[in-house]
Amino acid sequence: MYRTRIRAMCAANETSLAVSYTHLCSTLPTIAVWVADAPRALLDVLHGAAYEVALEEFPEFGSIRREVFVRIADLPIQDSVRDLRQYHLNKLVRVSGVATRRTGVFPMLQVRGEGRREEGRARARGPPPPHHRPPPPPPPSPPQLVKYDCVKCRYVLGPFAQADDGGATKLGACPNCQSKGPFTVNSAETLYKNYQKITVQEAPGSVPPGRLPRSKEVILTHDLIDAARPGELVDVTAIYTHAPDAGLNARHGFPVFATALEANHVARRSDAEAAFRLTDDDRAEMRALAADPRIADRVAASIAPSIYGHTNVKFGLALALFGGQEKHRGAHRLRGDINVLLLGDPGTAKSQFLKTIEKVAQRAVFATGKGASAVGLTAAVQKDPLTREWTLEGGALVLADRGVCLIDEFDKMNDADRVSIHEAMEQQSISISKAGIVTQLQARCSVIAAANPVGGRYDSSRTFAENVELTEPILSRFDILFVVKDTVDPVADGRLAKFVVASHMGAHPDAGAPGADAPPPLPPTAAPGVVPLPQDTLRKYVAYAKQAVKPKLADADVDKVAAVYGRLRAESAVASGMPIAVRHLESIIRMAEAHASMHLRDYVADADVDAAIRVMLGSFVATQKLAAQKAMRAKFGRYLAAASGDGELMLAALQALAREAARFAALVGADDDRVSVPLRALEERAREYGVQSVAPLLASPEFAAAGFSLDEAAGVIRLDAEAAA
Repeated sequence: MYRTRIRAMCAANETSLAVSYTHLCSTLPTIAVWVADAPRALLDVLHGAAYEVALEEFPEFGSIRREVFVRIADLPIQDSVRDLRQYHLNKLVRVSGVATRRTGVFPMLQVRGEGRREEGRARARGPPPPHHRPPPPPPPSPPQLVKYDCVKCRYVLGPFAQADDGGATKLGACPNCQSKGPFTVNSAETLYKNYQKITVQEAPGSVPPGRLPRSKEVILTHDLIDAARPGELVDVTAIYTHAPDAGLNARHGFPVFATALEANHVARRSDAEAAFRLTDDDRAEMRALAADPRIADRVAASIAPSIYGHTNVKFGLALALFGGQEKHRGAHRLRGDINVLLLGDPGTAKSQFLKTIEKVAQRAVFATGKGASAVGLTAAVQKDPLTREWTLEGGALVLADRGVCLIDEFDKMNDADRVSIHEAMEQQSISISKAGIVTQLQARCSVIAAANPVGGRYDSSRTFAENVELTEPILSRFDILFVVKDTVDPVADGRLAKFVVASHMGAHPDAGAPGADAPPPLPPTAAPGVVPLPQDTLRKYVAYAKQAVKPKLADADVDKVAAVYGRLRAESAVASGMPIAVRHLESIIRMAEAHASMHLRDYVADADVDAAIRVMLGSFVATQKLAAQKAMRAKFGRYLAAASGDGELMLAALQALAREAARFAALVGADDDRVSVPLRALEERAREYGVQSVAPLLASPEFAAAGFSLDEAAGVIRLDAEAAA
């Protein structure tokens, strides 16, 4: 196997050979143990053996490359950056994290001379067999020892062997002029290697609560240079080394050693590997879940199941988790991530939604408006303390690449800080032009933000622009906009109070103790027949859908999307709600693709387009004045009915009529606990929405499960006392 890999390596003119640690364990267990415990000596032997095999396969390879490096991959034990201790010193370790900083490339003196490498090659060769013609020796390499020039008399000092820890050689006096310096390195007779440092920080989501993320410097040499960029999630196999630190010794007054990781193998981790390694059983389970026709409702019900109600918000957040498809056409790129804004009254669980998404998403970074600056969200240019060079350090949006960036208190941000994320939300890149650094970083992530309206509460009698302090450019970059209002509703408030009280009773420390009273069952937060998924299953389902499914849009859906977009543009020109732009046309397509991904479909069906239209229309209608919302729902009733189904639409209309009847009964002080809705009122509402008949609703199980019953003799629909309470 590895002779084939070596031939491929030489054909590609490369010098790195990746060797699986599992293969070492199965074929050379003794070597595998010593590679982990004494990597410096053993890796030299492996480098020499690989070079010898390369020369056997290609005798002229030595005139092109002087070294071959064996990279140990798939080390079974993975440690956290914060768990590295003294017993890891000089051992081979494997850590993972996000590359947050990267220095330039500098020349570094070779650490070891030619003697140890030749010794490793000799060990690898072993005793030659009889009548064996040895391969031609490699061309002589230049001296790998350091030489110095005396500045005063230009005398060449050396050669001096470089220390294993890379420390500088201390010189006394020049033997020619007896001066004590200064001395400069003779670059003509000294061999260098490339040297670069990156900073690897613990991945977001793996940091324990209340702790600061730890970071460790990783030294890259030879062909590992530029193996990782800031913001990428990397897997590093390295030797944990130490060296005396003069600065720490001077401050603390006792010997203190600085530690670093000398990289042997660096691999970028893909999105699926960043969260889970799905097994065949997991994939079969995901496919079985996708066979459920109500899987989209189950996924939405699994988002924050401890929060009562807000079905539309949960559905929109589920679409943002799955996301659409990123598209490239030449140099033009269209984003596939869905941005969501939650705007509403305090106490409507906006921050709780963000915290739930942080735990469910594969990769999530949480920030707050007051606690985040422009450079903290995008990228900072700082001076490296070692080299005094300007380096880039990625912010929250860069760290959330291929994930989700959650911003709470979005309205509390400064205008200058908020403007800095315009490019990141649409082009999904961050352009830097500071301190002579002109570059572009990737920020391919969904932005989910929560904000409060002007004055703290949303006033439905005012226009949308008067309720928010956000500019139109930033609002148009959000695909979904939810207005969450805290309305006074006797029926809904009673159910919410029951749910909260039952949650507190069920979460008590003694709730499950023997002999304790059984806590009351929680009222259902989803529609009848919709069972939420466990959180671990939900995370695996999202990871599998992003990895295995790439839905495509069919031609048949173009006319419907174009018709809805045309009507929305016409209404937004005269209405006072959310501004509609071309971006929202792309938003409908993205949401349709996300809805298809929920069902693990490779194509976008009519139901997916209908669901996307329903979410977009819901966002648009919710931002209108209260007086205009009823007329808007009547205008778009055909699309809403097609999207949500006549049964669900009419059940929502019946519940709205029941709330109005309960409010009226509370005002007049009626003694009857039951709420009655005239059947004629429901039929009139059905005609407004373009629904032909309400008979399917009255015969459906959802009608009875919601607590309604039909009194045909009186011609009214009654809501039982328990449901009304």
